[in-house]
Amino acid sequence: MRSRARLVVAADGAVRELRSQAPLTLLPRRGTAAGRAQALTVHLVGSAATPLGGDDVELDVVVAAGAHLVLTGVAAAVALAAPGGSRFAVRLEIGAGASVQYLPEPTVVTRRADHLTEFTAVLDDAARLRARDVLVAGRTGEAAGRYRGATRVTGPSGPLLVQTQDLDTSPAHLAGRRVLGTEVLVWGADPEEAAAGPWWSLTPLARGGSLATAVGTGAVTAQRDLATAVAAHPGWSDAVLGEAEGRSQLPR
Repeated sequence: MRSRARLVVAADGAVRELRSQAPLTLLPRRGTAAGRAQALTVHLVGSAATPLGGDDVELDVVVAAGAHLVLTGVAAAVALAAPGGSRFAVRLEIGAGASVQYLPEPTVVTRRADHLTEFTAVLDDAARLRARDVLVAGRTGEAAGRYRGATRVTGPSGPLLVQTQDLDTSPAHLAGRRVLGTEVLVWGADPEEAAAGPWWSLTPLARGGSLATAVGTGAVTAQRDLATAVAAHPGWSDAVLGEAEGRSQLPR
């Protein structure tokens, strides 16, 4: 299945373009709480069993200067085996002084799946980004399939982060653990030096921004450690977390 979705947010925070295509549906938050919020919240909803082998899904997001957006998932994505690999690509364009929090739920790579993710973000002057990725290697008691991920974040001065991950069925990649969480933060002042704790780290990037990483035995503990790493970032505060602290919904 080939799917293309697109979201354009104007400077006043209004949705100027919203296009969904199965299996991905974009649902803006409605109601009184949405009207009071500083940022527009849009939920990412998997409207069909996805990603399945052969699926090719792309999401393009454009946020105008000064606007604020939270993209948040509602349930874990489960990569399933089928002829051909699956692909999910996200591209963000963030205008000057705008901010995006990209907070999908975890991706579970099941046995014999072959899944590729691509994340690209281009930031204008004073733009801010928080992008989280939590990978679960297999369901409980199940070996994982293959996962490949590519991340590229670019600021006005050039690339901030270019990273690739390639995990196969061997548990050695994660030191025998099954969950890898990463979070890119380009959000105000960065830490002067790296910080670390048991199974988590926060590393400032050479050209600006920081990368938080956590490895865990389960999604809940890995995300808790990831939150600890993010809390060590001097530009971050609980006041802007918004919906980021929701519980993950993981299949057994």
